[in-house]
Amino acid sequence: MKRAIIIGATSGIGEEVAKLLVQQGWHIGIAGRREEALKNLQATAPGQIEIQRLDVTEANAPILLEALIQKLNGIDLFFLSSGVGYQNPDLTPETELNTARTNVEGFTRMVTFAFNYFKTRSEGHIAVISSIAGTKGLGIAPAYSATKRFQNTYIDALAQLARMQHLNIHFTDIRPGFVATDLLKSGKFPMLMQADRVARSIVNALNRKKRVVVIDGRYRVLVFFWRMIPRWIWERLPIKN
Repeated sequence: MKRAIIIGATSGIGEEVAKLLVQQGWHIGIAGRREEALKNLQATAPGQIEIQRLDVTEANAPILLEALIQKLNGIDLFFLSSGVGYQNPDLTPETELNTARTNVEGFTRMVTFAFNYFKTRSEGHIAVISSIAGTKGLGIAPAYSATKRFQNTYIDALAQLARMQHLNIHFTDIRPGFVATDLLKSGKFPMLMQADRVARSIVNALNRKKRVVVIDGRYRVLVFFWRMIPRWIWERLPIKN
């Protein structure tokens, strides 16, 4: 039986991915801040799901993650779906800093633990939910777009590090567009996708161990053209919240 840890499985994409992996016969450990939500999901397949309350912004998160891995007797896949994002055109400092605490500090805390865990085994699979927002700096969400770029670059660096150290660790950087989850409840967004549909695409990519995945086709086209826009034009685009 294949085994996986899913961080951020209390709602949205993480929860939907967890359900699909269970359907495929995986034994999974799910973690998040809301213990009641974890218990509810565990009740759907108690023989396949272990739970652990965990907050990636807290210093003891790696200890709790290790305990969850021990409940599973090891893992093959580490999947990080925990993140926050806000529109912040007023540039409220605490909003920016809170975003960085989760998307940079918490992300780094969890991913480095996973890398070092798989290093002891010389193999494994690390997958993270980042975003197409990392493609360009979005004026209405500075910290969110910047932290997602950090995540993209960090996974690039770890992939190279794994090669340097001759480790058989696979990486999957999943970059969705706008998904109808609690993360985007603070604003109106175009081309909104449903979490269950996005999760199906993600699980397909995980099974194929794809390196970078932009979901879906409309967003692949969008990102292609975003990359081509010169900086001086981008800074003058009328992007509004």
